[in-house]
Formats: sequence, C-alpha cells, structure tokens
Amino acid sequence: MAGNSFGTLFRFTTFGESHGPAIGCVVDGVPPRVPLAVPDIQHWLDRRRPGQSKFTTQRQEPDSVEILSGVFEGQTTGAPIGLLIRNVDQRSKDYGAIKDQYRPGHADYAYDAKYGIRDYRGGGRASARETALRVAAGAIARKVLRGVTIRGAMIQMGADRIERAAWRWDVVEQNPFWCPDQAAALRWEEQLGAIRKAGSSIGAVIEVVAEGVPAGWGEPVYDKLDADLAKAMMSINAVKGVEIGAGFEAATLSGEANADEMRMVGGQPAFLSNQAGGILGGISTGQPIVVRFAVKPTSSILTPRRSIDRFGQEVEVTTKGRHDPCVGIRAVPVGEAMLAVVLADHYLRQAALQAGAGAALSE
Repeated sequence: MAGNSFGTLFRFTTFGESHGPAIGCVVDGVPPRVPLAVPDIQHWLDRRRPGQSKFTTQRQEPDSVEILSGVFEGQTTGAPIGLLIRNVDQRSKDYGAIKDQYRPGHADYAYDAKYGIRDYRGGGRASARETALRVAAGAIARKVLRGVTIRGAMIQMGADRIERAAWRWDVVEQNPFWCPDQAAALRWEEQLGAIRKAGSSIGAVIEVVAEGVPAGWGEPVYDKLDADLAKAMMSINAVKGVEIGAGFEAATLSGEANADEMRMVGGQPAFLSNQAGGILGGISTGQPIVVRFAVKPTSSILTPRRSIDRFGQEVEVTTKGRHDPCVGIRAVPVGEAMLAVVLADHYLRQAALQAGAGAALSE
C-alpha cells in the first residue's frame, strides 16, 4: 500500500491497523546526538490518548511507546528510529455485523473499490488509531526544532465559534476540549453531552500555531511551506478543509486590509498584521505560522443510515462500538504533531541549503 510515508529529509512511515496486535512507525532523517528518551514521546501521546473524558471514545489504550532502534545512551544515532505501540483493548466483535456493509461517511467502500479487500475491524488502516504514530513522530520533531513553540486549540464546535477577544492559551489544558475560552468550553460540555447521549456526532475547527520559526524556511513553487502544511493537515483522518492565516476570509478583504504592512522596529523588519499566517511565497516570514483545519462529524453514529453492502444489496447501517462524538477534540495534538514534522523537515532542508552555500563560498 503506497502513501504510508510523509516528509522529505525528516520522514516517517507508519504501519499497523486499529485492531491488529500493534501499530508503529519508523522515523528517518533525525540528526545524531539529539537527546531522546521514552518520556519525551510519551508526554505527547498521553495528551492524545483515548478514554480520558466522557467526550472521547472509551477505548482504553495506554499508548505506551517502545523505542526499538536509533537511540543509544539517551541520544539519537542518526539511524532510523523505530517506535512501537501495542494495542491492548481491541473489541473486534463490535464490527462483525458490518463486515460486508459499507458505513456511510467511512472509507469502507473506497478501500474495497481500490484493493478488493478491507480490514473492517474498527476501520483497519483508515482508523484514527493511526494518528497516535503521527503524535509520536511529532514528539521527535519537536526535539529537532529548538526554539520553536507549537500550540493548538479547538476554536469551534459545530456552529459555535469562540470570540478571539476571549482567547487565553493558559485555559486550553484546563478543559477536555482544548478550548481557549472557558465559557465556550462550558457551553460545549452541555451541548456535546446531549449529542453523545443521542448517539450522534458533531464537527469542529482546530487552530495550530508555531512561534519562533525564523524567516526563510520553505521552498518556492511546488514545495511551498504552506502547501506542505495543507497536505499534512488534509492527511489527518476526518479533515475536510484547511486554511492558513486569514484563509477563506481573505476573499472578503480589500487589498489594503489583506496586505501585511512592514516597518523597522529595533533595527529589525516587523509586520503590522499577519493575514498571511506567517508565510509569503511559500517561505516563512518570521511571524507566527497559523493553520486552521475543519474536522467533519464522526461518521460512526447510532442513527440508522441508508447504504449498500458488498453484494450490491441496499441496507441500513447502525455503527456500534466506541467512538468519539467529536473527533476534533483529539485532533488538536495530532494537528500540533503534523505542524511539527513539516517544520522539522523544512528546518533540515534550509540547514542543508545553508551548509551547501557555505561550502561553495569557501572553495
């Protein structure tokens, strides 16, 4: 199966299925002598782990990571880093009734059409279980990115979007929604409680921000930094839209409002606004990089939906099992991780360019 690897110089490949014995990944391109131990990765995995509140799937997975290779005496060696997470709470019998049915909104039909076979247990390879590996790779990317701070928040659930004036980063980890507005988090708790009891689901919008990225990262034309970020976020399960900076709102702005004016402050270039989201011409400007992505409602719901089975018969499908009523909640640490791996990749590419230019000048 193609499409299991991401990145150029900082590159990771994932493997494993939702209800298989384990999932894992190989991270390649990490420079040698980067301090790395299990707790450096486990900290970020614990933030994504399921079953931590009544608003996420109650599947109890400890997500304990094992480092199999590429680390010696607490430092990376430059060799590929192998990571493994064993699955311990599979309930494959929950999916026996739909093994021949195509669940609406899922990848069932598409996988069958492509491969002629699919792992129906929890979605197999298409399951959000795979995102744990992205978070693990992102944890290593953070170790490579010295001086860069990456944070994320859920800024909208359904039609309820938080007001920017109420935004507080210190509130984000004080509620189960990663919401920077405590009043909104209380509203969402009541709303999502009703949705969960009804066996339904709802979508969300996530914002991830990177600060401390210097000007100059990214490639022009086809490997633009924002193009790679868009691909990274769109590759996350259930993501249906991505915007950077002003995003779709830019279509409503005048040229004057959209242009990020510049001045010199303390002898350094300074922008007076950040409609571009920290990226111009595919290259970072030194401003905060701002990315938002929309997550669709979880497709696994209790309400019967019309569909067909693999024999061409019309059926009604009710999805059982343990599912997130708002998968956007656990998408926050996943979005942070994908932002980290893209930035680590472009950091290494820029370092290689500068090293090459330095060598050419010394000749």
